[in-house]
Amino acid sequence: MATEPPRPAARSEGGRGCCAGSGRDETEEAEAAAQPVLGASLGPAEAGGGRRRALNGCVPLSHQVAGHMYGKDKGGILQHPDGTVLKQLQPPPRGPREQEFYKKVYDSDCCDSILLELREYLPKYFGVWSPPTAPNDTYLKLEDVTRKFNKPCIMDVKIGQKSYDPYASAEKIQQQVSKYPLMEEIGFLVLGMRVYHVSSDSYETQNQHYGRSLTKETVKDGISKFFHSGYCLRKDVVAASIQKVEKILEWFEGQTQLNFYASSLLFVYEGSHQVTTMRLSDVTLAEKRRVPKGLLSGGDVLEYNNNIHVLKSTENGKIEASVSKDLSKFYALHKKACSKRHHSQLSLKVENIEKDNAWKTSTCITQEHLNGNVLPQLEKVFYHMPAETKESANVEVRMIDFAHVFPSNTKDEGYIYGLKNLITVLQNILDN
Repeated sequence: MATEPPRPAARSEGGRGCCAGSGRDETEEAEAAAQPVLGASLGPAEAGGGRRRALNGCVPLSHQVAGHMYGKDKGGILQHPDGTVLKQLQPPPRGPREQEFYKKVYDSDCCDSILLELREYLPKYFGVWSPPTAPNDTYLKLEDVTRKFNKPCIMDVKIGQKSYDPYASAEKIQQQVSKYPLMEEIGFLVLGMRVYHVSSDSYETQNQHYGRSLTKETVKDGISKFFHSGYCLRKDVVAASIQKVEKILEWFEGQTQLNFYASSLLFVYEGSHQVTTMRLSDVTLAEKRRVPKGLLSGGDVLEYNNNIHVLKSTENGKIEASVSKDLSKFYALHKKACSKRHHSQLSLKVENIEKDNAWKTSTCITQEHLNGNVLPQLEKVFYHMPAETKESANVEVRMIDFAHVFPSNTKDEGYIYGLKNLITVLQNILDN
């Protein structure tokens, strides 16, 4: 039996009012194989009736980066007033197959450890829904994966060496292969992304054509675009994403029940930063002419992200900073904003502010330890932090799109191949 969906909750309006990405092309419309489970809330225009409402108070899903778009294609994804998302059931056999997959995994009587663990990597399933005015239209009722995020950054990546199932016709196979001939070699395809840029307070979107343009030589840079905030590369998000994809890989390597085709991973992370003020009254760390526009405000006030909790001048002319979780961002800020002749004035106190206080180590970096060069030392400290500290970013990675899932008695080597290659690319992004 499906569980109750979450109650509607107050949502931030920031960045939530427009649709991301675009639908697949006309040939993909017929396949209906990959519709992401994304979430959105209503912005001011929608709340005021500026957007056409669909069925019984539902509205077309905003923040959708791939798949069929409501109003453009025959099917589409809607946002239900209770906070869930509605994915229209595809024509047989695809729709019933996906519904049966969800029912099997979320069966209240399920005692299969493989399927029980699989729930961790899927959107929650709340059964099916049909509007009173169109009882023959059936929708899967699914969790809004982005609901907890204020400025969600979203990427849909199709996984596997084949985007067609074992029962596809020769024509279908040729159609799919021609769309992205590198699928078998690379093992994944970026279907779309939507990235929030802190620097401009705006979103950048890419559709499936962007993903198909990526080659073996450019795929790393193409994916790294998803993790860039406009100021810096979010290495904390990359590290957390690797950890979550590795968990999914572990599941696949331990199961021989199911094979997945034309299925995707949905990546979501928080794009906004809680801004904290850094006051530079006694000591000047940054020469304004060298700081990128937007980093300095109010004369001697420098703003950055929530990893820097305290920065204050001390009586002896040094600066003490309390930094938690991700030194890489402070490192990037420092590298941009500080001149070398001010390194002797810097004293950093690095301490963990984890809720469970698991990491108590405190490090103080002063001039006598740095020998005039703080940057390599900051990097050294960051890379020696415990894994749980570096990988603490708020990230979701979920498996979606199950219209082509089939019983099996062997490992899903194609999906495993794609996951391993994706992890390698993410690791290269992190290492560089």
